Amino acid sequence: MQDNTTEVTAAGIARLAGVGRAAVSNWRRRHADFPKPVGGTETSPSFALAEVESWLRKQGKVAQVPLRERVWQQLAGHPEGALTALVHAGCVLLLIHERPTVWLHVSAGSDERLAAMLPAALDEVLTARLGGTADPTVHSGRGAGAAEAVNRSGRAAAVNRSAGADGVNTARPAAAAAVATPASPAVRTPTGPQLLPSAPLLRGAAELAAEAGARQAFEFLLGRHLDANPRQYTLTPSELAGLMADLAGPARTVLDPACGTGALLRAVGVRPDQELYAQDSAPDLAALTALRLALHSRAGVHGATGDTLRADAFPELRADAVLCHPPFNERNWGHDELAYDARWEYGFPARTESELAWVQHALARLADGGTAVLLMPPAVASRRSGRRIRADLLRRGALRALVALPAGAAPPHSIPLHLWVLRRPERTPATPEVLLVDSGRFSGEGRGGPDLAAVRDAVLDAWRAFERDGGPVERPGLARSVPVIELLDDDVDLAPARHLPPAAAADGAEELTAVRERLGATLRLTVDLTPPPADQAPPARWPLTTVGELARGGALLLRTGGIGGPARVPVLTDHDVLAATAPSGTLPESHEEAVLTEPGDVVVPVLGGGSVARVVDDATAGAALGRNLVLLRPDRTALDPWFLAGFLRGTANNRQASSYASTATRLDVRRLQLPRLPLEEQRRYGARFRALDEFERALRHASRLGEHLVRGMYDGLTDGTVAPG
Repeated sequence: MQDNTTEVTAAGIARLAGVGRAAVSNWRRRHADFPKPVGGTETSPSFALAEVESWLRKQGKVAQVPLRERVWQQLAGHPEGALTALVHAGCVLLLIHERPTVWLHVSAGSDERLAAMLPAALDEVLTARLGGTADPTVHSGRGAGAAEAVNRSGRAAAVNRSAGADGVNTARPAAAAAVATPASPAVRTPTGPQLLPSAPLLRGAAELAAEAGARQAFEFLLGRHLDANPRQYTLTPSELAGLMADLAGPARTVLDPACGTGALLRAVGVRPDQELYAQDSAPDLAALTALRLALHSRAGVHGATGDTLRADAFPELRADAVLCHPPFNERNWGHDELAYDARWEYGFPARTESELAWVQHALARLADGGTAVLLMPPAVASRRSGRRIRADLLRRGALRALVALPAGAAPPHSIPLHLWVLRRPERTPATPEVLLVDSGRFSGEGRGGPDLAAVRDAVLDAWRAFERDGGPVERPGLARSVPVIELLDDDVDLAPARHLPPAAAADGAEELTAVRERLGATLRLTVDLTPPPADQAPPARWPLTTVGELARGGALLLRTGGIGGPARVPVLTDHDVLAATAPSGTLPESHEEAVLTEPGDVVVPVLGGGSVARVVDDATAGAALGRNLVLLRPDRTALDPWFLAGFLRGTANNRQASSYASTATRLDVRRLQLPRLPLEEQRRYGARFRALDEFERALRHASRLGEHLVRGMYDGLTDGTVAPG
């Protein structure tokens, strides 16, 4: 059966053929036989994927569509929506992972035979691994799963409300809110009619699994979906998830009551006989998490769909650890109907304190001595409406540590979020203390983001010393173990910055002296690097070419980045290029081959409207290319890298190659122009452009050092660690 139901947009066609959107528009105008739209809108039409593939091959635009790209387009253009398609693909990949011979049997023959035989095979493997059962009502309506994921998820875009945006999880009518919807299993076996439209996708996913493995195939598809819809989900970064799992420590039974896409449970260290419990109010997200965990390890996976606070799926569970990134600033969390709930051991949360309801839910699901780690907005540590609950958590020894993260560690990136580490007390401690940590010093320079590796090392070092020694922890400016009695005032304000001593005065003065010396040396270097006076010259009339023409002629290689890549590879982001800083980003983990930089490559950001191009040096080489960047790799026998980068930065050049979409400016790198000059003449210009780059870097460094010195002097003078004269 041909895949005539899957639709693809113009952007998808561009990805299939490896060209820009403008090329697809040209094909539509110039070729009368180009496939006609089958859906979408007049301004954003969609086309039948099978017709597009056939036309591309007939025209010689592409010999063979890459398997990963074809499967992704089948998923993205699925008639029932991408989330439903992901769940179907995940079920089949789990079957392939667990019982590959069964898949070979049911996939032989037509798509109709596959759809008829697959539910029984899936039901067996889902029941064995997840306890799944058939239910024809699940994932059956176009867009229903996607809408549910965005509008009801405990994670999806919920943090936007904390910044004042219109909320997801909007208030339900009073009559509906009074009745809790029971929790249900996360994954139900889809029926044959539901699976039939997915047959081409399922066969493509099986091919991917044959190439890279079932787990890697699912991670690739899930990562591409999340990357393509960044505003629909508020994700927990993998580095932060790892830190939360490390703070919780080794655990056999672990619960995430607001699991989202499963990042926290996936970060848990594998142990024998491990049991993982996950719940989310969005059916598709709960299903994706359960499938992801089942593919990730041999742990027992227990997934459920339902509103955790109103319809807890695991009321009898007593876990070794609870990890949770709950929705922030919920108003309709169940305040009216849950007033007498047994979970409120430390006080009934106010309507505005939904996060403290999640804290107490986590404590209620812990075994005695178990640890919970929650990611929280900073206001929870100081809001007056929650001071009585905070006080009781302190007095009874349930709150063990509070960590202030640097801004940018997790969405919303403008807010320095907190980690709360709690333990279900086996007994009330005689002299309770709580560890307060402020990791704001690792916020990083410019727009590169915080140094999460340094945050992890500093936080775990302080936490392990606190747990191991049981005595005072005193690290000026970073961490301190505070007697609970010091915190039990009228406000019970737990913000770490209010209770940590400043860095030692001597160290502060010595550091400022060193900064001043480095600033002086940089300013002297800046003077030496100042360009000589400009010589007047008549306007040049060079013959021009474009980047696109050079790429077609083989003078340079053009690549785009940001799809995915192996874990723990430093990523050069567009912010790094704009700020001239070291690689600081991450990519979704997948087995897609990342684009790695080499010395002499030229990297150009495509968003923002700035005239920027960066030549990769030895220090940056080997980093993966991030999103919204284009890499140009010149043939050194035809093009000088610095000549190329210099002419790409021309303001007029960027203006003629830019287009405007909504509020963003996008650069079509293929349209950028540069003159046709002999290689020796290119090198003359390249040497001058390189000198200008060194001057610009020195100015940036001097600016950062100057800001550091001024800020440090103000702080030192105002806190008494620096003398005025």
